Amino acid sequence: MMTESGSGRRGSVFSFRVRQIVVAGVLGAIAVLLGVTRWGFIPVPNLAGNATIMHVPAILGGALEGPVVGFLAGAIFGIFSWIDATIPLFKDPIVAVVPRLFIGVVAWVVFALLRKRSLSVASALAGILGSATNTVGVLGLAVWRGYLPPAAIVPIIPQAIAEAILAAIITVVVVRGVMLVRSGRTTAPETKDEERRY
Repeated sequence: MMTESGSGRRGSVFSFRVRQIVVAGVLGAIAVLLGVTRWGFIPVPNLAGNATIMHVPAILGGALEGPVVGFLAGAIFGIFSWIDATIPLFKDPIVAVVPRLFIGVVAWVVFALLRKRSLSVASALAGILGSATNTVGVLGLAVWRGYLPPAAIVPIIPQAIAEAILAAIITVVVVRGVMLVRSGRTTAPETKDEERRY
């Protein structure tokens, strides 16, 4: 069901508005910028080679604009990761692209379920579980397809935790900021008053 961005009507969570197309494009562009400039990568001494924040735009897309935007932002991240791959596991599109498609979708589910209780908790858990979707999906497929031995996952766990915490912090700050701007208020709300219409 299609709704106009200017109308006050509530639409399906899978409706797609002009604002969502723009947001998906912007978040996708941010993910690509983080990749091209290498700002999205933090060198670490393990087989992964880098910690990343490139999954954060997909998390934000899902939390702020719904599953379609989260899916598209994740797809852009995954495709860029595949095209720009320098190690064998990311040259495989199944490993590089498929897990990234679900980052924003998981973030949306978590955020939608918890936002009425606490905007900050919903945002933090969307960041953590969106990040975990990326990590578990990529590593699980990398092991399944023979690119990594299971033992290689152990030294990556601290990195995965750090990525999840960073994603949670960024998601809380950005979501509260966006909600504040949308509300026109001087303090960010915790309740359903400022819930975005899907």
